[in-house]
Amino acid sequence: MLVLSQAEVRRLLDLDELIDALADGFAEVSAGTASVPPRVAAFVPDKGFLAAMPGYAGGVLETKLVAVFPEHEPSHQALIALFDPANGTPLAIMDGTYITATRTAAASALSTRLLAREDTRVLAILGSGVQARSHLEAVTRVRDFDEVRVAGRSRERAKALGVEVAESFEAAVREADVVCACTDASSPVVRRTWLASGTHVTSVGASQDGPELDGATVRAGVLAVESRVAFQPYPSGAHELQGLDPASAVELGELVAGTRPGRTSDEELTVYKSMGHAAEDAAAARLVYERALRDGAGTEVDL
Repeated sequence: MLVLSQAEVRRLLDLDELIDALADGFAEVSAGTASVPPRVAAFVPDKGFLAAMPGYAGGVLETKLVAVFPEHEPSHQALIALFDPANGTPLAIMDGTYITATRTAAASALSTRLLAREDTRVLAILGSGVQARSHLEAVTRVRDFDEVRVAGRSRERAKALGVEVAESFEAAVREADVVCACTDASSPVVRRTWLASGTHVTSVGASQDGPELDGATVRAGVLAVESRVAFQPYPSGAHELQGLDPASAVELGELVAGTRPGRTSDEELTVYKSMGHAAEDAAAARLVYERALRDGAGTEVDL
């Protein structure tokens, strides 16, 4: 079995390849050819939880164990185990912390490629942690931005991202063309009244206690999700989507395949609400594993 460290995973995972691989993976999810059950989690009171995310997609059989402890840095720590889909033999264990951060941002980038206006020029990133940095790297690959703003609780960490620092979430969001919410906030950091017409909003925050987006934003226009599992109760689903009709959303895979429409006008608001999906981990793990075999990376161990 191959063991791959975080440093090796960072070197082996190509972000542009990952965005394209996620498009294929989500198309499988929407076509019903992937097997991805809802995640389950064990909670540590007042601390965090450990979630299991198994999946079979893109010919990859894997499971991720991810610990989400908001007071720790990083808040998400993970391992991914890869198995041979022909016989169930364990093939690899790899760091999942970097993969989780990168594939989450890559999915937001894919949603931006599919839903944002072509003439977008201003990007706002809300948050100043790992996901903020990952989104800055990923989303700027799919659109050309003249201006990038960031707002977060830590002004020092926001400055470290090397872009314009806004005075508040509202100041960052006003007149932005793409807004990426990457916080652990338990109350909305994006409000519909702040958003200009035609904005594309991505939201990856999944606090245990409440929503990152207000209800008016979620209901304002096109709503996209990785899978309609996102409408299930937390932690499988998103706080923002509780009580809404799953049929009201389009899946990213349906947009990729062209079976459901996305944006229909430049004035329409589009929202992508992410909860994370095992198909994303499978796509990333496959890229890492295949390149590791080509490059002779990793350490082989006998169980």
